[in-house]
Amino acid sequence: MSTSPDASSLNLRTVAPKRRLNPLLAVPNLLTLMRMVLLPFLVVAVVHRKFGLAFGMFIVAAVTDAIDGLLARWLRQSTMLGQYLDPIADKLLLSSLFIVFTRMGILDLKIAVLVFGRDLGMLLTALMLYLLVGLRDFHPTLLGKANSVSQVLAIGMVLLSLIYPESWVNLGRAVMLDVTILVTIASGFHYALVASKRIGEITDTAPARLDPATHL
Repeated sequence: MSTSPDASSLNLRTVAPKRRLNPLLAVPNLLTLMRMVLLPFLVVAVVHRKFGLAFGMFIVAAVTDAIDGLLARWLRQSTMLGQYLDPIADKLLLSSLFIVFTRMGILDLKIAVLVFGRDLGMLLTALMLYLLVGLRDFHPTLLGKANSVSQVLAIGMVLLSLIYPESWVNLGRAVMLDVTILVTIASGFHYALVASKRIGEITDTAPARLDPATHL
């Protein structure tokens, strides 16, 4: 007499292998890709001085940036692709607008130089750590997140000041640009400090990993 369970009594959900989610179909990643697709249209709108349209598109981009991380946790759709795409989309969006506003004479060159100098320094440091010690675990710090938020608010205030040049809007723009400068400098120094500390930790533990006596 067979003791094997009847197939009709089995829960097929527990038997069938769980389908792996395609990272490109994850909702947070779709929002990030939408933000990247929106970027050239946003830049064109700014260049043609359609600032109302540009401000609307920027708000859409900012909202999707704010909710994609929440959706990733809520829907349990966090992916490695999303961890790389999200900061890339943010940098493309903000850097492109800083460049355009600087070229149009709307922003001072020093702001763009600070923003790009910090990002370039971070990129070169991350590349050096990866090539030398294989380190690629770079979680955003609190100052890094504050830097991104300040840049988003600063760009938003710049766009708003081009639509409504009221005194309170211009004041908010000036304040947010000053905050962005300060946070950019502070986060750049903090990143350098964290990177040097990580290098020190790795070099301190390297001899122990290589010492044959530790494996006896």
